[in-house]
Amino acid sequence: MKNKRIKNSLILMLILLVSIASYFGYKHIQLTNNTSLEVEATRLEKQVLIAQKIESEVNSELQVYLDPFDIAPLSALLTFETDEALPVTITLKGMHNSPDLSWDYDAALKHQLPIYGLYADSTNEVIISYGDVNTSLSIQTAPLPDGLSNNITNIHLNEVYRSQLESNFYFMTPASVGYTSAYDINGNVRWYLTEQLVWEIRTLNNGNLILSNDKIINPPYYQTGMYEMSMLGYVYNEYILPGGYHHDVSELPNGNLIVASNDFETFTVEDVIVEIDRNTGEIVKSIDLKNILDTESGKSENWVDLDWFHNNSVWYDEKTNSLTLSGRHQDIVVNLDYDSLNINYIIGEKESFSDDMLPYFLEPIGDLEFPYSQHAAKILPDGNVFIFDNGNNRSKDPSQYLAAENNYSRGVIYKIDQDKRTIEQVYEYGKERGSDYYSPYISDVDYLDNNHYLVHSGGHAKNNMNVLNVPPGLTEFTDLASYTSEVLNDELIFEIQTNQNYYRAEKMAIYNSHQNFEFKPSLSLGSLSSSFAYESGFGLLDATFDEDVLDALNLNIHQEHNRLVISGDFEKEDFVNVILYKNLQYKRYNVRISERPYTAMCIVIFDNETQQVNQYINDDDELSGEYTILLEINHKIYNLKTNAIFK
Repeated sequence: MKNKRIKNSLILMLILLVSIASYFGYKHIQLTNNTSLEVEATRLEKQVLIAQKIESEVNSELQVYLDPFDIAPLSALLTFETDEALPVTITLKGMHNSPDLSWDYDAALKHQLPIYGLYADSTNEVIISYGDVNTSLSIQTAPLPDGLSNNITNIHLNEVYRSQLESNFYFMTPASVGYTSAYDINGNVRWYLTEQLVWEIRTLNNGNLILSNDKIINPPYYQTGMYEMSMLGYVYNEYILPGGYHHDVSELPNGNLIVASNDFETFTVEDVIVEIDRNTGEIVKSIDLKNILDTESGKSENWVDLDWFHNNSVWYDEKTNSLTLSGRHQDIVVNLDYDSLNINYIIGEKESFSDDMLPYFLEPIGDLEFPYSQHAAKILPDGNVFIFDNGNNRSKDPSQYLAAENNYSRGVIYKIDQDKRTIEQVYEYGKERGSDYYSPYISDVDYLDNNHYLVHSGGHAKNNMNVLNVPPGLTEFTDLASYTSEVLNDELIFEIQTNQNYYRAEKMAIYNSHQNFEFKPSLSLGSLSSSFAYESGFGLLDATFDEDVLDALNLNIHQEHNRLVISGDFEKEDFVNVILYKNLQYKRYNVRISERPYTAMCIVIFDNETQQVNQYINDDDELSGEYTILLEINHKIYNLKTNAIFK
């Protein structure tokens, strides 16, 4: 009996101690007039409200909504109703030596008609024709922003081809700064986005665009996913991936998307490709190149453990059911059977690869140069392989490196014979232009028709007239340039030159659907991975509030619908953790404050002793309820007086 009383007393004392500790711990850290973060509305949520308002206002009057979704300033939406179903023709009158741009829309009673290709800082005249009606209206646009208004440095146009070149625009995505934009053959900006949606831009089979979204998942440039959107900027689907998105995406015949991604838990990047279900966003196939290729072979100057392959393109070919990938840091293009993932062949020099990789390399025929640090590998309709060969060093032997001022980049086409295991070079453009056309990073090629190509040397840079051999984000530079060249039957028929670097360029029509614009539901599909808390525990934490210290960090804290974002300025030697604290329970998340060994574009580097760093904590099953946010710097804990609520 006595032992029982002692046991009960000990239990009561323990409960009392925990209660007291909980009270004082909770009071000390949490009950300090904390501000609870409000979850920011997403772009998808905002645009649905705008769309509903526009639809409710449609009547018999012509109404124009310029840039209705606040992202595409040179686009507009025209709405009106007619008593009977009628087709409509929209004509934007040409300006600045450009022709009229007309488009026919299918018959309807309720008309919601996009108007694309407006001229900036101009009064645009638009003619609307339907039934017996032929009327006009004016749309006034604002000037272009800095960085877009004066970035064209030269236009080359063979006037013989003007009429056949006028119908399409040249779309470009920036490498680091700048705007995703489209130009006509006279150099007029005819479309652009105010948000930095980057990487690949292309039209999907349903007419929608695919671009990155505008949220970073990991430095230096990995986005949380992609937007499927209209030219108006209305997002139909956002695809979110656990490993994020970078560089490239390809559409399968069934509509699914093959995406260049990562698996951050493996401590390497740009070596994972995933297939996502178009309707659900779920990953239905994942390809880890570490299980297919030798990570230690074929090391180029840019090779590092973290980024050993640096896959910068994905291309699915339906005829051969194959996937073509480009490994910048091994100087190879790899073609895989998509079902078995067996290697069909490898394009590149084989001397520096391990013995088990050698059988996959193709043997050269005739006068042939292999690519180096290449981009944008794709299969042409005739089975040939088209590549942008950046050409970095043109050797893996440092003693044989070709200096940048003597180097060149080119679009190159190879003929492949898989049965004979041979490769033959059958076309190139750019070598003849020497170092003025040299881009040590990014760039693109596209097939337009037989003997008709677009070659985009997008990453040319100089420092005081010296041609750079590395991306300008890694060194000092004074001049940037990109060249988007249209070549027909070996003749340059058009080229647009800019004073910025552009990742990719595509020649596309700005109109691609005759149907009325539809406000379909906007869906966020897929999910982020769980954030790694390196320590979880239970106990009192001693946290202070020091306004001077926190102000010096320039902290910014906000909560998105699926994650908490904390950014601040830290010294590169700092040891920093974010701590989420609730009822004596805590989770520690380490904030990486260090240089990473990236050797490609858009690199985050420390120009000074401090660097703004972002930390993302994803909303997952491990987090539930309201947490106080604490910041630990060099083992001292600060109370940010801010709470975040997780689902």
